[in-house]
Amino acid sequence: MMKYTVKVFTGEMMFAGTWNSVYVKLVSTNGESERTYIPKTASQGSVIEHNVFCPFSLGHLEFVVLETEPYCLLGYIKNDWFCSKVVVTTPEGDTANFPCYHWISGYVPLMIREGTGKLIFNETYRRAIEERKKELQSRCEVYRWSIYAEGLPQIMKVASASDLPAEVRFSFTKDLEMKFTAAKVWVELKLEGLSTNKEQWKSLDELSHVFNSHTTDIYEYVEKNWKEDEFFGYQLLNGINPMMIHRCSKLPENFPVTEDMVKASLFGKSLEEEIQKGNIFLVNYKRLHGVTANVINGKQHFLAAPLCLLYMTPEDKLMPIAIQLKQDPGKDNPIFLPTDSKYDWLLAKIFVRNADFTEHELNFHLLRTHLLAEVFAVSTLRNLPMVHPLYKLLISHFRYTLQINTLARQALISENGVITENAGIGGPGMIEFLKKAMASLTYSSLCMPEDITERGLSSIPNFFYRDDGLRLWDIIHRFVKKVICYYYTCDSDVQKDSELQNWIKDIFFYGFLSETSTGIPQSFSLVTELVKFITMVIFTVSVQHAAVNNGQFDFGGWMPNSPIALQRPPLTTKGQCTESTMLKTFPDINTTAHDMVTAYLLSKQPTDFVALGNGYQDLFSEKAPLQLIHKFQDELKKYNVEIQHRNVPLPLPYTYLSPNNVENSVAL
Repeated sequence: MMKYTVKVFTGEMMFAGTWNSVYVKLVSTNGESERTYIPKTASQGSVIEHNVFCPFSLGHLEFVVLETEPYCLLGYIKNDWFCSKVVVTTPEGDTANFPCYHWISGYVPLMIREGTGKLIFNETYRRAIEERKKELQSRCEVYRWSIYAEGLPQIMKVASASDLPAEVRFSFTKDLEMKFTAAKVWVELKLEGLSTNKEQWKSLDELSHVFNSHTTDIYEYVEKNWKEDEFFGYQLLNGINPMMIHRCSKLPENFPVTEDMVKASLFGKSLEEEIQKGNIFLVNYKRLHGVTANVINGKQHFLAAPLCLLYMTPEDKLMPIAIQLKQDPGKDNPIFLPTDSKYDWLLAKIFVRNADFTEHELNFHLLRTHLLAEVFAVSTLRNLPMVHPLYKLLISHFRYTLQINTLARQALISENGVITENAGIGGPGMIEFLKKAMASLTYSSLCMPEDITERGLSSIPNFFYRDDGLRLWDIIHRFVKKVICYYYTCDSDVQKDSELQNWIKDIFFYGFLSETSTGIPQSFSLVTELVKFITMVIFTVSVQHAAVNNGQFDFGGWMPNSPIALQRPPLTTKGQCTESTMLKTFPDINTTAHDMVTAYLLSKQPTDFVALGNGYQDLFSEKAPLQLIHKFQDELKKYNVEIQHRNVPLPLPYTYLSPNNVENSVAL
């Protein structure tokens, strides 16, 4: 008798195990084994090993058939089972992997294909086409598109997180931890009683005294340095939103900064000459112009749409030199300067920081990472069968994304969500702004090398987000290129892959609303086009998300540095501001507390964190891709060490893109 050793893996999510009897059958080109009972309980997270005997060698294994029958003592009580994978060792010593990641109900057999990546146009695998079609038809019934808001990327149609398919839900550990952390964070941060306190802050000391628990080193640095011009400029490069700044080649017509205004800040140098030398930079929050501001605690709040000019000094310090708080120049819209009174200048910077909060949270965080990740995930689940090499390459990068996005829509941006009720951009202004942000979304802006070039930031010093991001883009790109070229040996392979073409069509139509101006491809003709797009997808949901997510508590926990809302309108005159003016402009105590708790939750690394480069091994079975995966992981480890050495002498280490800190998916 020929012995086949079968290992059956049960998922780790809640209720993944079963009391049902489990049966397995092996199917190959030469025949099939007997339906064999596995006499062990498939408990949550377990690995069951059992031998299947056959009177002859089955040869190349193509399928494993799994089936369950209700345990007799339980009668016909529904007790589904979530199998993550099956691994079979043949008598010849070969190993065959059968990725499953599906629920199995009693008396309904599930046929799982062997996990070697296969493309549909390959004649060798034509006989599997019908099974692939059935798999995708079944998936399309579950993963359906839905309009979240007109003019925005579509989302998965699901009423609540509990209605999501189990294979995309949190593990038991993650689910329990999220609920426990959310419940105890108010106690941890010693904020009990503040959630309903609608009073204004009386002093910065009061604010500091309240929020003195569970701070980080960077949080404390921010609290100490948030007023400093040098730190203001630093954040535009290495804070949680390094996406707004660009080199200024010409002053905008609506920003009439004169030579005399900035002469002192430029140490007597000519503004025009410094522009020509490439030393002048600009952040322009024009998308906020005309957006409806929120009403919080029954009080009207206000939004600014500022422009800010910055100068890179000979000492390589990026310093703000002029701020205009509204887009339309005029007497009631003065240009604020570092030479103005202390609180005039400080309040002008505070309005810029509030505008940056909006751009960061809604545009560069929500839209460009979370919502796009959901588009990529749903299209993958609808169009690529599990045996498709791109499914294997991508699916681990969508771990938990559908659930975290569903929870965010319920808890953060719903009618009663934290952002809706507490942000100056909340309420109707949120959708207004998101539509403007969507109109600016382009393929090139999602590809870091092109984005850095387009913004003129290739040579600006001390730009660690750029340095680490470009290095990781290159590492990912080289890995993706080698994996894809292993399966797609020529351009015609790409052109003939109908599943791939349907995948990108869905992304273009549902994610980018068929807007050709975005530059998003509608189809793929070249291997190089595919490599670039897959690199962008992986980079967006891992590296880019880490850059704009992980530092939210570090840089936003201290409210004055990144206020969620402002209660007074943008300044219209100079010389009237005091500390009292500033305090009355800040959000109320309860608004501040809700913001801090949210930032803390979104920045807290979970215990089941999966770092970039992990999660592929269970899906690939061929030697060549597995070797590429190991090489990819080794390169990430080496760069992690390089970053650690780079950070040693820095007063403020930049760690957000250290590979060990980059989660493999949008999972938080």
